[in-house]
Amino acid sequence: MDYNTNDGDVKEKTTPEKGILSIAARVESLLFVADAPVSTDRLARALEATEGQVEGALSELETAYAERGLHLQRIGNHLQLTTVPEAAPYIERFMGLEARTTLSRAALEALGIIAYRQPITRPEVDAIRGVNSDSVLRTLLRAGVIEEVGRAPTVGRPILYGTTFEFLQHFGLRGLNELPPLDTLPGEDEKEA
Repeated sequence: MDYNTNDGDVKEKTTPEKGILSIAARVESLLFVADAPVSTDRLARALEATEGQVEGALSELETAYAERGLHLQRIGNHLQLTTVPEAAPYIERFMGLEARTTLSRAALEALGIIAYRQPITRPEVDAIRGVNSDSVLRTLLRAGVIEEVGRAPTVGRPILYGTTFEFLQHFGLRGLNELPPLDTLPGEDEKEA
């Protein structure tokens, strides 16, 4: 009920009829309550819509969020509703959180290699860096910025690593496509020769 005091009467609040919510509003609602990244396919199934309709709604939301405190982060066809990186100090203060963990130069170096070459194995990271990366990878795993994404189909089936949504959040990226371009990555020259 809506308590309208203009004439002293209580008037019934008018609510939109069922089904009036736009698909963008419905997508936004689902992303708001999701506790993990969600695929566009899952959103489409939940909304009984096509993936094209969901993609259209996501474009609409991205435009609406351009000047707001939220944005959509995307890895492939998985996405999540997050706050903008510029709001981090205010959110941390509001929630009483400790400042973010800072990563060492070695960790950032390995993380950069993983971000641009993913999926990648530890021996490949070691070869590019020229040193053993075991402890650095453990640090990155603990920080939640990388994760195991599978096994390489080679001898010994080494673990493949890739970045996470936390990586995107940590660096304020909406998706991997926002990584700055590189002319050549270390180790690519040897492959081409």
